[in-house]
Amino acid sequence: MASQGKKLINDPKDVVTEYIEGLVETYPGLQHLDGFPEVKVVLRADVSSETYDKVAVICGGGSGHEPAQAGYVGEGMLTAAICGDVFVSPPVDSILAGIRAVTGPMGCLLIVTNYTGDRLNFGLAAEQAKAEGYKVETVIVGDDCALPPRRGIIGRRGLAGTILVNKVAGAAAAAGLSLTEVAAEAKHASEVIGTMGVALSVCTLPGLVTSDRLGPEKIELGLGIHGEPGAAVADLQPVDVIISHMLQQILSTETGYVPITRGNGVILMVNGLGATPVMELMIAAGKAVPKLQLEHGLAVDRVYTGSFMTSLDMGGFSITIMKSDESILRRLDAPTKAPYWPVAVDGSRPPAKIPIAMTLSRSTKSDESLCRPLKLTQQGNLLEMAVEAALNAITGLTDSLNEWDAKVGDGDCGSIMYKGATAVLDDMKKHYPLNDAAETISEIGSSIRRVMGGTSGILYVIMCKAASPHLKANRQADVTAKQWAEALEAAITAVSKYGGASAGYRTLLDALIPASQVLKERLDAGDDPVTAFVLSSEAAVAGAESTVHMQAQAGRSSYVSEDVLATAPDPGAMAVASWYRAAALAVKDNYKVA
Repeated sequence: MASQGKKLINDPKDVVTEYIEGLVETYPGLQHLDGFPEVKVVLRADVSSETYDKVAVICGGGSGHEPAQAGYVGEGMLTAAICGDVFVSPPVDSILAGIRAVTGPMGCLLIVTNYTGDRLNFGLAAEQAKAEGYKVETVIVGDDCALPPRRGIIGRRGLAGTILVNKVAGAAAAAGLSLTEVAAEAKHASEVIGTMGVALSVCTLPGLVTSDRLGPEKIELGLGIHGEPGAAVADLQPVDVIISHMLQQILSTETGYVPITRGNGVILMVNGLGATPVMELMIAAGKAVPKLQLEHGLAVDRVYTGSFMTSLDMGGFSITIMKSDESILRRLDAPTKAPYWPVAVDGSRPPAKIPIAMTLSRSTKSDESLCRPLKLTQQGNLLEMAVEAALNAITGLTDSLNEWDAKVGDGDCGSIMYKGATAVLDDMKKHYPLNDAAETISEIGSSIRRVMGGTSGILYVIMCKAASPHLKANRQADVTAKQWAEALEAAITAVSKYGGASAGYRTLLDALIPASQVLKERLDAGDDPVTAFVLSSEAAVAGAESTVHMQAQAGRSSYVSEDVLATAPDPGAMAVASWYRAAALAVKDNYKVA
């Protein structure tokens, strides 16, 4: 990523003014409105309210996200952009001046990113314009998929997906549609789009010192485009892992943010946040497309890669997924003179191929060691017994899990866990390399990823992938009890980092964390591994049962009242306690003969 901190312009009072001056000098089709620099409005040089016979499309907000929004002013896209100071919503007077300058008898559509300042200032300007006789409609864009749904008025933040909404609206307006029709197309586009970002560095505001809250080997998931903290800070991961997590978050049926299902067509936007080289953005796009096709079963109809909505000099990128249809594709492909909209493709891009067999098969390795051994070692045999006992415990608890989840969630926890457990059991009998604990745990994660959707599935996959590296043993020795304890701790750390939960949040961690603590304590005290494992399983059960007294701070249960939560324990924690306890007892019963 590019180095930070050094600026050609460090006076925050001048930076936006000088940016606009350079923009209109570079692109003669743009001009700034009279009253500049106090009124920071960029508009099409060929449009005036007296003569314009189409719907005007206006967007804007705080500066610092260039080329958004002024860089998308041009025929076929925005009619005007209202620029605030860096990360500051533009004032009402500027917005109103922009509306007056470009709005003719067809009216004006305001596209507003979902931030409190923008909503208030654009909302007041809209009401004033209506009082003056202008026809004005407003569409709010909130495409953020990083944070769980929240109660109250906060809502989802407006991110890079806004650019695609701008293009749809601008093309609809250029086609001569009415204000009602343009607003309807923009609103539809805003409802089928989701975005998530990841940062490697925090942006530097003009005149200020760069924040050092992210270390050199850390990334921040789901941060905002104003440098505000995101959903979680995690260790730097390979790009494949990061992109898989981002796509899973955007397309999660658990949150239901984006109405996209297997078989749909989508538009992909890979957006640089300011300091990310084009090479890295292209690598991200190259990883994302096949994952969308093969893992999620989606046809990728368009790919846009570049820096569309930045955060000054932030290192990182965001991914936007938009559900496509013929109307949206027609609007995105329509010509525009906006200087920063990417050059349109000629439409000859071959259709995405989605091999059904590949979408249903596990991700296999060519290594011949990844197959069920003809003869199990002592540890391999014990591992199989423990895993089988854990899976049987889950399948036997299906109805209870669904019953608990019906009270505090959406009622399908047991069914989802049953689906995952049966898949793992079937795959274990066929191909798990049980004599290799690390690869077996990794393969469990692959089986779960193939069949389990929602938050539960991805959490278990994250646990397996985080635990596996700690179970490597040399060819002459078994995995030690200490390694198993370290693997459990690593799994907990990964889930907490990516999911944002911790002890007391009423999640599966309320079973895993006490189990891990007791396991480590008993091993450090010199207990034999089997006894330590059994005692830790008792702690898991106690931790899961204690969730009935907790107020949920994560997941769908966070929307349920305390009175209802007190009627049932957290189903995810109870599932963990069930399989963990069953595995411990299986080890206890079979250890001497294994």
